[in-house]
Amino acid sequence: MLDRYWFGDTHRVSPEAPVPIVKIGQMDERPGGAGNVALNIAALGAKVTLLGIAGQDEAAQQLQNQLSAANVTHHILKIPAARTIAKLRIISRHQQLIRLDFEEPFPAFNTETFLELYEQHLSTTQLVILSDYGKGTLACAQALIKRAKKANIPVFVDPKGLDFSIYRDATAITPNYKEFESIVGTCHSEAEIIKKAQTFLTQESMDALLLTRGERGMTLIQKNNEETHLPAHARDVFDVTGAGDSVIATLGAAYAAGTTLTEAMALANLSASLVVAKLGAASVNTSELQAALHDTTHTTAGILSEEQLLLAVANARSKGQRIVFTNGCFDILHAGHVTYLQQAKQLGDFLIVAINSDPSVTQLKGPTRPVNCQEQRMTVLASLSAVDWVTFFNEETPERLLKLLQPDILVKGGDYQPHQVVGAEIVFAYGGDVRVLGLVKDLSTTSIIDRVIQHHE
Repeated sequence: MLDRYWFGDTHRVSPEAPVPIVKIGQMDERPGGAGNVALNIAALGAKVTLLGIAGQDEAAQQLQNQLSAANVTHHILKIPAARTIAKLRIISRHQQLIRLDFEEPFPAFNTETFLELYEQHLSTTQLVILSDYGKGTLACAQALIKRAKKANIPVFVDPKGLDFSIYRDATAITPNYKEFESIVGTCHSEAEIIKKAQTFLTQESMDALLLTRGERGMTLIQKNNEETHLPAHARDVFDVTGAGDSVIATLGAAYAAGTTLTEAMALANLSASLVVAKLGAASVNTSELQAALHDTTHTTAGILSEEQLLLAVANARSKGQRIVFTNGCFDILHAGHVTYLQQAKQLGDFLIVAINSDPSVTQLKGPTRPVNCQEQRMTVLASLSAVDWVTFFNEETPERLLKLLQPDILVKGGDYQPHQVVGAEIVFAYGGDVRVLGLVKDLSTTSIIDRVIQHHE
């Protein structure tokens, strides 16, 4: 489909009706629908071939011109009796005043010709994306999926409609939350979302479902695996047009380039945050994505999931920066903790503080601990200028995290020898360093609690 944008100033209301008068000063045309997905992929530096149908008219020719200019290889089957779908948006002062759709149902077309063209390109394809806008092109979705699967090519689907069974056997599907609930029913909890998603994946023989949730971020559910959730990046939302296109384009391009689904999801999440800050069906290029990733991992200090932390650490390492790691319960933050963390930060470029989860603290300290819950402890730590990233672990020790993150320096406070620190052997094994810092005397969470109890008595 062709997206048209007419821009102009508005200074008065029409005398004919209570509507603004827009004096058009600029007109723009861009490929929309699956064309926008292709533009997003091309902007990321990947080679992309677009297949689709359109009418035999001026709008179709304009589509082809725009796609060629963006280095998108395209094969558009033109149907003489059809009219290319066009959507006209009137914009004034960065606000969309109205959208006018020029659209009629497409007549039946020769799917055999379409499938032959599709098969010709499979031998040079790493991944197939089905971008479904419900206009008729993907009436043969099952045939497309079967041919790709036979060639061992993954298929990602941005779905439409109330029947997702037409995408059976696809590798991954990317519905938004409203679309997901229209298929599986209303979900009343996170646990119910995961359960219904796993059931759906089993029923439809798919590997993964990426649920886009607007301001609540994204959730990746993989068959028989733990779910992964990423919060939305906090940016001003200017226009949500094309956000779904950017998500599946980035997800597909990254996965085809060799990332894991989780890594591809993180990039897609970042890409979506960039595109909603633009007007219309826009695309995100590699420079923007790299800059945003740099900003995210350098300026967004705070509480991170393991997946986010891995990305942050990898980005820091690519620039030769040193990672310092420390851990503890940090139940009641006191001056000793603050001094210790300030000293730890001076040993490197970024300081990670990993705290014991609430069950882990209880297991270590007894049933009366922690005094402050996990979320509160993490929030307080994240507010300290010396602390860059805060995460948590459920085990008694941080050994699993150390193996995963491989920090340059492991820091512990107290009266230990470096080799006595929990996890030291892991750090020494990969060539890291272990440092022991002294603590401020007579300051500990236990002693503070004891003094409070004595004072109360």
